[in-house]
Amino acid sequence: MDTNIQQKIDRTIEWLRDKVRESRSTGLAVGLSGGIDSAVVAFLIKKAFPDNSVAVIMPCKSDPRDEQEAIKTAEACGIEYIRMELSHTHEILLKDIMENIKNKDALKNQQALRIADANLRARLRMSTLYCIANFLNYLVVGTDNASELYTGYFTKYGDGGVDILPIANLKKREVYEWGRHLGVPQSVLDRLPSAGLWEGQTDEAEMGTTYDMIDDFLEGKEIPQKDREIIERLHQKSEHKRRMPAKPPIF
Repeated sequence: MDTNIQQKIDRTIEWLRDKVRESRSTGLAVGLSGGIDSAVVAFLIKKAFPDNSVAVIMPCKSDPRDEQEAIKTAEACGIEYIRMELSHTHEILLKDIMENIKNKDALKNQQALRIADANLRARLRMSTLYCIANFLNYLVVGTDNASELYTGYFTKYGDGGVDILPIANLKKREVYEWGRHLGVPQSVLDRLPSAGLWEGQTDEAEMGTTYDMIDDFLEGKEIPQKDREIIERLHQKSEHKRRMPAKPPIF
């Protein structure tokens, strides 16, 4: 057992309990995707609140394996889970939105349509998770890690819409270390990182660089110029996601 990792996990668990006490809530909720980040968070919140934690699995035109791995994770850590099928809701809402957009030429932009479709899925999941958390008086726990936060690899008011971020200081490779230490299923550890936003989508292919490169960059190591430029561009482009909404100066 790595005592250093265990000490960090123990401190994070106590931090989670502190946040619940401070907010006068009663527990914690997480969206469980079938990937490594949400798996680690599910293990953490279950340890922090064995009787007051819940994972919500939200298929939305998803790869069936996402749900399978999410259930496997929930069973491995013993957390209660709720399944919410959002595919039909997403389809109806997107159809209604497109029918009401008067600029029909805008609908011909396939890249814009793919991004709007993907972000709507993330925001539907956020709304669903918050609704469940409101009923239970739970905090919504985010799953973004340091590498994702730096590059802005999250949907604004989607998976970025949360109350607390327990693994925000962990680089991606550290998330895997914690996952192995906590007992995350091997099949989850072995999966290619993916937000599950469209068929065949992977994080690294979409970003144009790898998590290893991002982690090395965050650690101050030398990386190829091409990767450095991509990472810096992603960081700059996503700055608005890490700030509160802009407001005009007082006149």
